[in-house]
Amino acid sequence: MEITAPRTTTEASFTFIDLFAGIGGMRLGFETIGGECVFTSEWDRFAQQTYQANFNDSHELHGDITEIDASSVSDHEVLLAGFPCQPFSIAGVSKKKALGMPHGFLDKTQGTLFYDIVRVLAFHRPRAFLLENVKHLLRHDRGNTFEVIIRVLRDELEYHVNWQVLDAKGWVPQHRERVFIVGFRDRKDFDFADLSLP
Repeated sequence: MEITAPRTTTEASFTFIDLFAGIGGMRLGFETIGGECVFTSEWDRFAQQTYQANFNDSHELHGDITEIDASSVSDHEVLLAGFPCQPFSIAGVSKKKALGMPHGFLDKTQGTLFYDIVRVLAFHRPRAFLLENVKHLLRHDRGNTFEVIIRVLRDELEYHVNWQVLDAKGWVPQHRERVFIVGFRDRKDFDFADLSLP
């Protein structure tokens, strides 16, 4: 699947990094508003191939974020991360339970990847971040998982955090509900309720 990446000729107004990048969907929106991607991490080799076909980057496309020291991540102003949803989604949890496998944070392969975001945020202290995951993240483990995530972002990292479930049906021909978590290092007058969405 090839997508058309926006190309800007003017100097970027901010820099961002793209973690768990997939094929670069979140990146597109941030380039459109003047951002420059300075670091990318995606472990799936097929997603990497598509990403590289879509974007002609001057920076290396890195693999598994768990193997990358935070100090090796480029300095940036905004962190983007659509971290893996399988440990928290309804289908993923059901499958893992049926197979007697751990889910959520107990899934040592994918469930702890949120903490790789945390260590990058803690090291670089970017001005803002945007995280995305499945809606069921809110209810996983009776809400305890989401409570931990928000507590870490707000209390431990001291970001001003706002979140909302958004449905992409205004842009794509399907219901695609996802929870978006946005955080600012300095307090901003931002609230999802103020957005006008299709």
